[in-house]
Amino acid sequence: MKVKARFVGSLRTLSGKEVLNLELQKPLSLLEVMKKIAKDRPKLRQSFAVLQPRKSRTAMLILVNGREVSVLNGLETTIKNGDEVVFVPVLHGG
Repeated sequence: MKVKARFVGSLRTLSGKEVLNLELQKPLSLLEVMKKIAKDRPKLRQSFAVLQPRKSRTAMLILVNGREVSVLNGLETTIKNGDEVVFVPVLHGG
């Protein structure tokens, strides 16, 4: 299965690429795909805060095939062959 992960802004720098072409053996949840990406790219691990103990949110907008994951199934959204996942950093100021 082929899945495309695209990184925008500072996440592009941390990932080392704008686009990663991932090979998956089977459909996985978005959370599992994020774990797979972070395993190979440790600089992204902190940005994927949801992977850290006691963190339940991430400071990024995540789109699957152009749709924000909160209107899908959140981090449990199934990622399957041909899907594109886009990670966009979100900064808040005050």
